[in-house]
Amino acid sequence: MKFRAAGAGSDGIRITMESALTARDRVGVQDFVLLENFTSEAAFIENLRKRFKENLIYTYIGSVLVSVNPYKELEIYSKQHMERYRGVSFYEVSPHLYAIADNSYRSLRMERKDQCILISGESGAGKTEATKKILQYYAVTCPASQQVETVKDRLLQSNPVLEAFGNAKTLRNDNSSRFGKYMDVQFDYRGAPVGGHILNYLLEKSRVVHQNHGERNFHIFYQLLEGGEEDLLRRLGLEKSPQQYHYLVKGQCARVSSINDKNDWKIVRRALTIISFNDSEVEDLLSIVASVLHLGNVQFAADEQGNAQVTTENQIKYLARLLAVEGSVLRDSLIHKKIIAKGEELISPLNLEQAAYARDALAKAIYGRTFSWLVNKVNKSLAYKEGEFPGWRSTTVLGLLDIYGFEVFQHNSFEQFCINYCNEKLQQLFIELTLKSEQEEYESEGIAWEPVQYFNNKIICDLVEEKFKGIISILDEECLRPGDATDTTFLEKLEETVKNHPHFLTHKLADQKTRKSLGREEFRLLHYAGEVTYSVAGFLDKNNDLLFRNLKETMCNSENPIINQCFDRTELTDKKRPETAATQFKNSLSKLMEILMSKEPSYIRCIKPNDAKQADRFDEVLIRHQVKYLGLMENLRVRRAGFAYRRKYEVFLQRYKSLCPETWPTWDGRPHDGVAVLVKHLGYKPEEYKMGRTKIFIRFPKTLFATEDALEVRKQSLATKMQATWRGFYRRKKFLHMKHSAITIQSWWRGTLGRRKAAKKKRAVETIRRFIKGFIYRNYPRCPENEYFLDYIRFSFLMNLKRNLPKNVLDKSWPTPPPSLCEASQLLRQLCMQNMVWSYCKRISPEWKQQLEQKVIASEIFKGKKDNYPQSVPRLFINTRLGNEEINAKVLQALENEAIKGDVVLQSDHVIETLTKTAMRADKVNNVNINQGSIKFTVGQGKEGIIDFISGSELLIAKAKNGHLTVVAPRLNSR
Repeated sequence: MKFRAAGAGSDGIRITMESALTARDRVGVQDFVLLENFTSEAAFIENLRKRFKENLIYTYIGSVLVSVNPYKELEIYSKQHMERYRGVSFYEVSPHLYAIADNSYRSLRMERKDQCILISGESGAGKTEATKKILQYYAVTCPASQQVETVKDRLLQSNPVLEAFGNAKTLRNDNSSRFGKYMDVQFDYRGAPVGGHILNYLLEKSRVVHQNHGERNFHIFYQLLEGGEEDLLRRLGLEKSPQQYHYLVKGQCARVSSINDKNDWKIVRRALTIISFNDSEVEDLLSIVASVLHLGNVQFAADEQGNAQVTTENQIKYLARLLAVEGSVLRDSLIHKKIIAKGEELISPLNLEQAAYARDALAKAIYGRTFSWLVNKVNKSLAYKEGEFPGWRSTTVLGLLDIYGFEVFQHNSFEQFCINYCNEKLQQLFIELTLKSEQEEYESEGIAWEPVQYFNNKIICDLVEEKFKGIISILDEECLRPGDATDTTFLEKLEETVKNHPHFLTHKLADQKTRKSLGREEFRLLHYAGEVTYSVAGFLDKNNDLLFRNLKETMCNSENPIINQCFDRTELTDKKRPETAATQFKNSLSKLMEILMSKEPSYIRCIKPNDAKQADRFDEVLIRHQVKYLGLMENLRVRRAGFAYRRKYEVFLQRYKSLCPETWPTWDGRPHDGVAVLVKHLGYKPEEYKMGRTKIFIRFPKTLFATEDALEVRKQSLATKMQATWRGFYRRKKFLHMKHSAITIQSWWRGTLGRRKAAKKKRAVETIRRFIKGFIYRNYPRCPENEYFLDYIRFSFLMNLKRNLPKNVLDKSWPTPPPSLCEASQLLRQLCMQNMVWSYCKRISPEWKQQLEQKVIASEIFKGKKDNYPQSVPRLFINTRLGNEEINAKVLQALENEAIKGDVVLQSDHVIETLTKTAMRADKVNNVNINQGSIKFTVGQGKEGIIDFISGSELLIAKAKNGHLTVVAPRLNSR
């Protein structure tokens, strides 16, 4: 699950805490210390509800920030919001994560004292996202350089890597941290981040081999399968489907709609590069991840003697290659156990249950140790290097603790026991440091400290960690003692040792009524946050966290560089029994407490509003439970045991000075004296406040509220008087301003118009002058003096030509060009004619084309040779002028059957058309002979005839006396 946002809403990032008091009926108070009924849990939760409804999810308890996860985006994490909180006093802005971050940073810079921010809350409350937001705030607001930017990137990119390997989907949270994390960020003298270091606590290794229904294994497995390239998966021997791997199907929840494994894989892959992983290291790391999946697919079967035998040889081959070990050795190590007794090595076969235990133990050991190696690798990347940041050896540290919150499930086991023990220690530290901080502030201000009564949970911490008598000691004793130690014997030993403790209960020790809610293999602890029932099943195995010796030897011989570092050979020769998981956790927790005690703490308490991860849903029962186990009411009670409100004299006087005539509008004396005069005028009673060295302390919120209400009345009164006094002055000032503005605009506009007119006249004069000079030099070659004139003449000609172009091919008109454009004009005329011809030809039909071709042939034959040719040009030729029925049948028969001897003499009214078509048909265009006066022709049998053509008044054909055929026509014709 992704923590979406949290903040103060759109109506007031810059609103001061005091100004928000006037809106307390609608949005509650910004500091729970100001609650009138501060002992009421119902009033506390109602204040949370009011603010949550208005998207105000941050609220203070003094300097402690309470954050409610809204499960939706709120626009309050931009760079603009970061700048609003940067360098601003803690109480001058509304509650926000950035206020805590900035306050810690300024204390670190100004006081040169190490700081820490403790972030706690149950899974899904937003701890991890809060940590990210704080790191992003420092990345944006801290001084930067190229080296610093590298450190910032590594700090930010360490998150997706550790989340991939250490976070998983649970029933309560889709991105639940299954390990505790403490990160130190080192700052140089300028306040720039120059290094970092991470400590990890209690990785939930059991998740590698088992997940509850509806939960998933660690993210990295699904990211690799979903986002890994085909070639990578082939090298690792993996398939894309999570359903193929036993370690990924236990929870039956491989796919989650809110998680994009493919995209997350890209983020992780990029982050590994940024934190200095080379390709070889990435390959080795992913080989280990793949080996865990293959290990989960190793199956066993029993032989005749009941001994386990490996039945999935293919998985052993993959494991041998990925872990760089001998396959046969690995196979034998999974089904045999090596025991050293009296200096001799004994090998015993394992049954099916033992072999499965050995396989799972190896998977958990490989993954758990690889995770620790990964954290160390990240730390090397983040380590402060003096050579990169010369000039200052001293650095200050700001720590961020993101650790699991108090856990109460239906089934609680060893992991919940350790987690809740951790929360007991943190609560103890929280109360001690809060009381210490309160006492130090009172003493520094000269205010008498009154001891505060509170629940000291040291009694519970001792119950868990006390030497020889505590639960951890008893658990270790059962794990180490010879004989048949079981979870049941551990419970019996607990009942015997701590049976009289008021915070411990079992089925055997409980009364008749309580026994109904306790199983026989369960014990109950009364924590500061409430009762939790633990099942002892698996306590001894998880605490021992043992790996058979021969499996260790196999891993120590691995040639995978990471595995080789994770399994140190000194473990094989070290005769000292390794510490149990609980003792390791107790010791690391003790070191963490020392780290936190050495720093100035700040606190963020995260609350999950509902289990459904829905926006705008406020589950009062769930929230009441969290308020209890986070110790918020206890913290409020400690904070309110003295004075609810305290402020610097300067701040208090600046805000409320208008309520007293002697301090308004200015106070020239010491702020301390001004506040004394002010509270006397307001009528504060001696028991309601105390005057410290630099601050005023107010005991009751009602006193502050009354002052705030009086301030609102005063503001309204002052506003009314000021409006009446200044209205006339303001209006006259506004009128004079408008008059001055109008005069300024008028003068500017007149000047602009005048300049435009002058410029226009100047351009006109220059144009005329250039034209005249160009006219004078018009007949000279092109030069600066005539180029404008020549360009104008050419432009004019071209524009005139554009308007007067010929309309068709018969239009021979063309504008007369200037001398300088004669050649260009001729070329343009040719191009124009070619274009018109081309356009005309493109448009003609096939029939018209044929007509034109015939007219062209007629022109070649008759033009200049026949007088009536010009009159025939406009007359169209047609395909035929005589049908078959119009021709004499005898003539047709003669033409068809008889051989024609001599020349054929034809008479036609369309001589030009007839001859043209005849010549084209016979392909004899060049053989047409045109004569004037008479023509000779062959009649047949060698005889010749002559036809004479003469002009007359009418057409007449007759034989003359000289034997010639005479043709009389109205005008001369050649036939």
